[in-house]
Amino acid sequence: MTASPPQSGYTLPVFACAAAVAALHWLRQPQALETVSIDLIQPRETVKITIEQVAGIREGMALAVTRSQPGDNLDLTRNTPIWTVVEWGKLDQIQQVKLIGGEGIGRKLSGDGKAAIYAYAEQLLHFNLKQLLRPEEKIRVTIILPEGRLLAQRTSNEAFGVVEGLSLLGTTGISQPLSAPGQLESYREELQLKASKLGEARASSLVFCVGENGLDLAQQLGINPEQLVKTANWLGPLLVTAGLQQVPAILLFGYHGKLIKLAGGIFHTHHHLADGRLEILTAHCAQLGLSTTALREIFASPTTEAALQYLRKLDATNSTNWVEQVYSAIAATIDRRCQHYIRKHSEQGVDVGCVLFDRDRQIIVSSNMGAALLSQLC
Repeated sequence: MTASPPQSGYTLPVFACAAAVAALHWLRQPQALETVSIDLIQPRETVKITIEQVAGIREGMALAVTRSQPGDNLDLTRNTPIWTVVEWGKLDQIQQVKLIGGEGIGRKLSGDGKAAIYAYAEQLLHFNLKQLLRPEEKIRVTIILPEGRLLAQRTSNEAFGVVEGLSLLGTTGISQPLSAPGQLESYREELQLKASKLGEARASSLVFCVGENGLDLAQQLGINPEQLVKTANWLGPLLVTAGLQQVPAILLFGYHGKLIKLAGGIFHTHHHLADGRLEILTAHCAQLGLSTTALREIFASPTTEAALQYLRKLDATNSTNWVEQVYSAIAATIDRRCQHYIRKHSEQGVDVGCVLFDRDRQIIVSSNMGAALLSQLC
């Protein structure tokens, strides 16, 4: 029996936008819509999104509800409701479409508490709503995730400086089934294609990015998109595939809280399968001679980001360089274990380097090979 391929879905910004469009239609004519059409922009296609409920709240204000459908993915937002309230804007409103993060939308600690509504979500909402507005009309759009605050406790949002809710994050409207086993084949195909074109591009390395943050930062640094490979959590299988394709070198580019797992020999990084991050970090700290008190603090940290901040505080207080020592050791271990893993499973020698960044997308450390590869790529 042939298994059906994994199905894609849509990202949260798409459902928020669909609800906003439905609520705006209600303001013009109090009639519930079963579906609305949304131009995804990225990719450039129009899709129909189901609307669960629409209702007027008072004169000039309406609420619409959609429900997240991310496709065949281990996505904790599956079936979560998205509420969007649309009301006519006041005369002194500057923007034609003013976006507001309501309950369940996270706040950015690095942005004076601004709502965690990122560029693609803003672009999507502005583009689709402005087409329905007359030049003189203005609206306020409040997005609410009733379950957002609770769901955020199960994510790494806080590690990236987002608190009290979820982010409207992403660079596309399509939610690829990153965690579904069938998606690994698609990732392998992309890797094989890009590996085959390295010669044409006069390049000798590929860059593995675990998630959107790594992919976005790599592009900001000027790395050629043709050398970027998004891996999701499939690092082990894709490292082996790179070996079989005889890729000369790989740069691992990602958040330290993900890549640190490789230093412990964990080559599938989804938390449903294995964690061990704080154990790995504590072990490296012990190997370098941190005090027992410090080791206990690190091991008891709620996240690897909190442990990193503790090490930074130690350095600032005592004029030490524990962050550099510890993370340099971790980076070297990642390189070594990845090279060994590729050689063991593909019988090929591949140079592997890594670059680890923190929640503010600031690079913490590059391994020796990582620094060399990054200088070539940029």
